[in-house]
Amino acid sequence: MQNIPSVDLRDFLSDDPKRKQKFVNEIGSAFEDIGFVALKGHFLNDQLVDELYGEIRNFFALPLETKHSYEIPGIGGQRGYVSFGTEHAKGRKEGDLKEFWHFGQYMSEDSKYASEYPENVEVKELPRFNVVGKEAYQMLEKTGVYVLRALALHLGLDEFYFDQYAKDGNSILRPIHYPPITSEPANAIRAAAHGDINLITLLMGAQGKGLQVQNHNGEWIDAIAEPDELVINVGDMLSRHTNNKLKSTIHQVVNPPRELWGTSRYSIPFFMHPVSDMKLDCLENCIDAENPKKFEDITAGAYLYERLVDLGLIKK
Repeated sequence: MQNIPSVDLRDFLSDDPKRKQKFVNEIGSAFEDIGFVALKGHFLNDQLVDELYGEIRNFFALPLETKHSYEIPGIGGQRGYVSFGTEHAKGRKEGDLKEFWHFGQYMSEDSKYASEYPENVEVKELPRFNVVGKEAYQMLEKTGVYVLRALALHLGLDEFYFDQYAKDGNSILRPIHYPPITSEPANAIRAAAHGDINLITLLMGAQGKGLQVQNHNGEWIDAIAEPDELVINVGDMLSRHTNNKLKSTIHQVVNPPRELWGTSRYSIPFFMHPVSDMKLDCLENCIDAENPKKFEDITAGAYLYERLVDLGLIKK
């Protein structure tokens, strides 16, 4: 990685308390500083990754009419297909140069949150698409749970503090296709500068230039991961909950140089959300005289709704 620390989840999973604490210290420090890390040792294997990319390429190569048949009205784009240019960054009118798909939570029927979430959408043309998507979703969610446990320890909380909120959380797996650019974009880029809404984001597909992170000096840094690494960053919900102790960093996906306009880019973020009734109130041990409370109290569900309106996915 360029200026973004690399950490190994196997340190946290080891039976060696020193290795476990090393991981806690490293990821905690990185998230207080720039809000991003590259993570090795996650639960995705190469076969699953390759199959997922294959299924995603197959889906986005379907005829536009077929893809549009999977665009579900009235749910703020939370499941199924979201067409090119629909989403824009907060405060911008220009739509981002991307189309994407949403896989959502898989839960038991007796969960109290079951009625809150739309059903996942089945793609009948691709029999493996939903199977592979579900497996990737669950492996990324498992990885995220352990990252949150490390962050809980860093924050002086019980290790399993976040488990109660992550279980049945409103998390989203979003395969994104940035199509080839065919003409000079008017003020639009593949993904305009933004902070993520959720607790943490686990990103597949940051192996080429494009993703940039803004450091504290306002400089844009290329975030390029190794093939076996996920890029993980703090979202706005976790930043609020920790009174900005853990930093939600602004990032963007810039357009490629003109000679690469004819190429597609694929990336697959997993947005790890808590359950809707989690209180995002600033943690008491993150507030002191030097760091007064910066955010109003709000639940995760209410905050998500506000942000989906900002992004143009929910029309008021």
